[in-house]
Amino acid sequence: MTRLWESAHRLGLWLEIELLACEANEKLGVVPSGVAARLRKAASGKGMLSTRDGLLSICAKTIARSDEIEKETRHDVIAFLTAVAEDLGEECRFLHQGMTSSDVLDTALACQMKSAGEMILKDLDRVREAIQKRAFEHKNTVMIGRSHGIHAEPTTFGVKLAVYYDEFRRHHQRLTWAIERVAVGKVSGAVGTFANIDPSVEAHVCRNLGLKPEPASTQIVQRDRHAEFFQVLALIGASIEKLATEVRHLQRTEVREAEEFFHPGQKGSSAMPHKRNPVLSENLTGLARLLRGYALSSLENVALWHERDISHSSVERVIAPDATTLCDFALSRLSGMIEKLVVYPERMKKNLEASGGLHNSQRVLLALTQKGLSREDSYALVQRSAMRAWEKGGSFLAELEKEPAVTGKMTLAELKACFDDAYHLKHVETIFRRVFG
Repeated sequence: MTRLWESAHRLGLWLEIELLACEANEKLGVVPSGVAARLRKAASGKGMLSTRDGLLSICAKTIARSDEIEKETRHDVIAFLTAVAEDLGEECRFLHQGMTSSDVLDTALACQMKSAGEMILKDLDRVREAIQKRAFEHKNTVMIGRSHGIHAEPTTFGVKLAVYYDEFRRHHQRLTWAIERVAVGKVSGAVGTFANIDPSVEAHVCRNLGLKPEPASTQIVQRDRHAEFFQVLALIGASIEKLATEVRHLQRTEVREAEEFFHPGQKGSSAMPHKRNPVLSENLTGLARLLRGYALSSLENVALWHERDISHSSVERVIAPDATTLCDFALSRLSGMIEKLVVYPERMKKNLEASGGLHNSQRVLLALTQKGLSREDSYALVQRSAMRAWEKGGSFLAELEKEPAVTGKMTLAELKACFDDAYHLKHVETIFRRVFG
């Protein structure tokens, strides 16, 4: 991911775009026949343009010379074209015919963002694979569900993970769509009107780079496309944080239903040797904040002056490599954390039982309504017994047995049947079929 954003690949894309445009201009008679092939051969023969690890790459010499020239020109594309011309000769005058700098910059950026997005899609696949494996492992691992941080009704750890799996599947879909919309190039000239270049040149360049032409451009590709891409990365970050926050809660000493793997030799605190801190999930929580910040910056880039200004450029030079590399890293860290997550089913069972059966209150309520009591009266009876059990820390069933209005409607066997936890889990299989197929 980092190599994708290095100068070697970026400038390699620039030269490729220039050569492809030159090829198309040859077909139109704008450039003499054979120029593009000779320039490409010279660039390859001198080691200026090559492929490394599947990425186009330009040589260090050209990068250094381009940087040197830019100190004087204060213009990166002009500096680059000058550096290339010094090495490849006078036929370089046929490069950049009818083009503007953003034809090169935006088309190259589209290639980089498409490649970055495809890498992140693979990261999402690994995260989902890790979640799915652990979900099936704990499909029937019963635990208490919590709402507002308070015991609610039983669920399973597998069901909890299935929710996350489905969420990350949505992110995979969103990112796929966002890649399609950001993988757009433009070679349409100074204000997007093709005044000095034929639309067929743009079509040729984009087709060979795996992009689509921007249907209507100004001097630039419109930044709502990029903003959508960064919003999706921020959404991915939000779900990473959501899962990380859950792990942080489950690892609390009072809960301890699951925890991050603690490596041999790992230390949790410089002062307290006993500490086992959720450092990975806390780290991921922080990284999600950065992704949200990058998303906000991308929204600020949408509204530019007229056919373009340059205020978006400095932002993108930071957020494009940072956001994609950070998201790549965070997803990799998350998948590793899930794969090694330590789960404590016995502790889950103990915590489930800690509230004395209060998690069955709704079932008793519904049973009483089936016996003829109004919902309001049923609620009042069940809540009265529940509050006594809550305050005493005793058995909810025992408190219900003290209520004549309850025992007058239900036999002891019927009441006890309301405390069978299997009742809450009868549709786990349905949920798994819906999520995993």
